[in-house]
This record gives sequence, C-alpha cells and structure tokens, in this order.
Amino acid sequence: MPGQKKIIAVDDSLTNLAVIRNMLRPHYETYPVSSAVKMLDLLERVKADLILLDVEMPELDGYDAIRILKSDPAYKDIPVIFVTAMNSEQNELIGLELGAVDYIFKPFNALLLLRRIEMHLALAEHNNKLLNLNTVMKNKLIVKIGEVFELQTSILNIVAGMVESRDDTTGGHIHRIQKYLKCLIDSLTRSNKYSDEIGTWNMEFVLPSSQLHDVGKIAISDSILNKPGKLTDEEYEIMKTHAQIGMEAICRMEKTTSDSSFLEHAKKFAGSHHEKWDGSGYPNGIIGSDIPLEGRLMAIADVYDALVSARPYKEAFSPAKAAEIIRSSRGTHFDPELVDAFNTVSNQFAYIADMSQEEVRAAAS
Repeated sequence: MPGQKKIIAVDDSLTNLAVIRNMLRPHYETYPVSSAVKMLDLLERVKADLILLDVEMPELDGYDAIRILKSDPAYKDIPVIFVTAMNSEQNELIGLELGAVDYIFKPFNALLLLRRIEMHLALAEHNNKLLNLNTVMKNKLIVKIGEVFELQTSILNIVAGMVESRDDTTGGHIHRIQKYLKCLIDSLTRSNKYSDEIGTWNMEFVLPSSQLHDVGKIAISDSILNKPGKLTDEEYEIMKTHAQIGMEAICRMEKTTSDSSFLEHAKKFAGSHHEKWDGSGYPNGIIGSDIPLEGRLMAIADVYDALVSARPYKEAFSPAKAAEIIRSSRGTHFDPELVDAFNTVSNQFAYIADMSQEEVRAAAS
C-alpha cells in the first residue's frame, strides 16, 4: 500500500522467509530475499526503512553484510535487526557492536517482533526528524552568522571611511592596503613562510580588520592631519600617538563583545604597524619577531602606499623607486622574510598602485 514502510527480510530458509513475509505483509511493504548478496542488489532499487537479517547464510553471512551496509553512506542509517538462531550472548554482543539496533533469537514471538520493528521504525523516524531539524537550524545559523558578519563589515567600512575622509591626502589608501596585504599573505602561503601562524588565521577577518589600522587618527586634530607641509617635530610626536590611541580604542571595543577574534587582528594592525624590525619604531620600540606579524605585514603595505602616493610635501615615487626603498630597509625597518615575500609580488604592488592612479585620474576627468 502507498505510504507503507519498506522492510527487507533476509534469510536463506524459505520457510522462515514465508513466516516473516506473512507476518509483515498486513503492516508493511515486504521484500523477502534468500541471501545477503540479493539484499545488496535489491537495495540499489528499493529504499528500505528497515532490514531483518539472518546471521548464518552462504556466500555472505549477516555479520559481513552489516559491515558492508554500515560502510556505505547510502545504507549506513538503515536500522538492522538480526533475527537468528545464534542465540549466545557473545553472538548478540557482536551483532550490536557491528551496528545492529536489535538482536532477536529464533524461534521468535511474532507479536514481539512486530513491536520491536514498530519501535525501531519510530526511533528511526524520530532521528530523521531531529537530523532534518538540525540541518534546518544549522542553515539558519549560517545565514544569521553571515548577516552579523555583513553588519560588522558594514560598520567597519563606515568607521574606516570616516577616518580616511578626515585625511585629505590618503584617498583610497584603505582599499589599496587590503590588496597589498593579500598579495603578501598569498606569497607567504606559497613559500610556506610563517605558515604555522597564518594557518590559524580566519582570512575573512584578517583583511577587513586591517581597515582599522589608522583608526587612532580620529583623535588627531585636522590642523596636523591635513597640514599642507611637513610636520614639525612636536606635531610629528602628536601624530605618532595615533597608533597607541587606535590600539586602546580597539581594546575598549573588545571588552563589549564575547567574540573578539575579529578585533584581535585589528588591534595588532593598529598598535604595531609603525614598529620597526630593528626596534627603532613606535609606539613601543618592539624588536624583530616580537612585533606581531600583522604589524610587520602592514608596515610594508603602509610604507609602500605612502611612497607611491603624492603628499603636500612630496611627489609620488614610482613603484620601482618605492620597491627599491622597501628592499633597502630589509632587516632594519622591515622583517627580512617579508621583504623577500614582497620581492616576489612587487609587480602586483605596482599594478595595484597604477590602477589606483588611473581611477583617480578618471574620476577627475
């Protein structure tokens, strides 16, 4: 009948098969087969809801048959009940350890077997509903996480845009920085450098979080930030405070959230991108590999972009000249390994810088 559960009964005794078939037929759509080999062939055409399986059979016994079933993703979730004359506790234990949901001895009580079948079909249906519900909830959670991430990214873009809009001289800087960083990280990945650390990073967080590297500039006055000339020593000291201010601001943000993995990268970008390999940087004079990797990466990207960009007090350097300056600072300003990585992608840096300039010219025309 339509809608009935499908049960395959496997037994090499035709008499036993007839008894089982007659018992099940009023309640279930029944498929009696005389061997485990025939059962496997039948499963390619019939989606069974439950299998009654004998143990002692020629060609392929019940224990080997269930091993095959449980190793196949298409069949592993079908409940299997052993119905067998092998009635020792050891045999029962083997059957259950192999994945059977029940183990019934022959000769069996027909009413008891029917109740066991009914129970295990109900359990299987309940488990399927739970699995489907879990899948639905998981998909909803994925969607919700995506929405939260989009919201975080949107807020981050707005904050970063506000910072950049206050500085008249750095148009497009944040956008270019992310591209430079991706080039460097890809180069490191290909060369297997710093792979232990980079391998732990969630790249969906790393590049977007880099946009906050200059967030501390919000606290710098416009008269210094947009001064149409070189800063005095005193003004430069004030400008330098933006790294510490930015890091402290992000630390305060961290205290308001239970998941700070996103802000952890942002904090390192903001607080350490002006540190130098030889310890002569700011705000803390950190030396060498004690500088967070995010800061060492940002140092190259940030300096390169400053070099190829025009400022009120200087013309833009060519990408070739900027690359030469980066190389000349290997081991002093910059991590030597990162300069080597930069060398492999310097042409990509140049392309990013040139494309940005073309976009500026196109917007102005």
